[in-house]
Amino acid sequence: MKTVAISIFAFLGFALLFSCKSDVKNNEETQTVLTDSIPVKTTPNYMYVTAVSGLTLREFPNLQSSKLAVMPLGTKVKIVKAEGKTTMSVGGIDGAMDEVEFNNKKGYAFNGFMSKFYPPGENAVAKNYAEELKKDFPKVAYSETTGGTASKPTNTETVLLPTNKWHEGFFNAQQLFNIPRVFAFPNPKGANSETQHNNNRKKTDIISELVISREENELKKIVYNYKTTGFGYTVTITEEANGMKIEKIEVVD
Repeated sequence: MKTVAISIFAFLGFALLFSCKSDVKNNEETQTVLTDSIPVKTTPNYMYVTAVSGLTLREFPNLQSSKLAVMPLGTKVKIVKAEGKTTMSVGGIDGAMDEVEFNNKKGYAFNGFMSKFYPPGENAVAKNYAEELKKDFPKVAYSETTGGTASKPTNTETVLLPTNKWHEGFFNAQQLFNIPRVFAFPNPKGANSETQHNNNRKKTDIISELVISREENELKKIVYNYKTTGFGYTVTITEEANGMKIEKIEVVD
């Protein structure tokens, strides 16, 4: 009888010990899950000002509110909170007012004049610019080919930007390939074919014009034509399946 009692107590003690270990294990697993669920901090999102004359920082998210500052072309701006949807159109560019930070000031700016690609800057070389962009955007592509004839050689440079935004393609093309700043981003709405002339061109310039092609108030092609004595080039911007394609063809007469 005594032997049976000892066996029962031993069994109960073993069961209690196993139950305690199981509880400890379950608690550890619970703690692990809770630890893994803590969100990881992400780095701030930044954009670059593409407005040639600078972008206004405003007190509130509307174009009538007080001006806090003007952010120059190329400024790296911290995005505090993105609007996430289109709420307005400025100069034919759809966008919204994002909350941003500039020089320790928080305010709002129109995101249609900001880009994830930093501006090329003055005298930028397309190949070098594309190589730098490729570090952050692997789908950026650049190519260069020569052709034509011995008496009329051609050189073609092509840059592909991984974006579907026409204004990003235009602003980059304008700086990379010397499209005069007198030409503003063309409004998507308008005639199917439109030609804008540079009234400020030099006396030696034979042609300096922007040709816009539209279809049902959507941009299809933007072409800049330039010609002077013995030299000329065209810059063509089109939307491809994998991004905005910018192509410059130089011709020597």
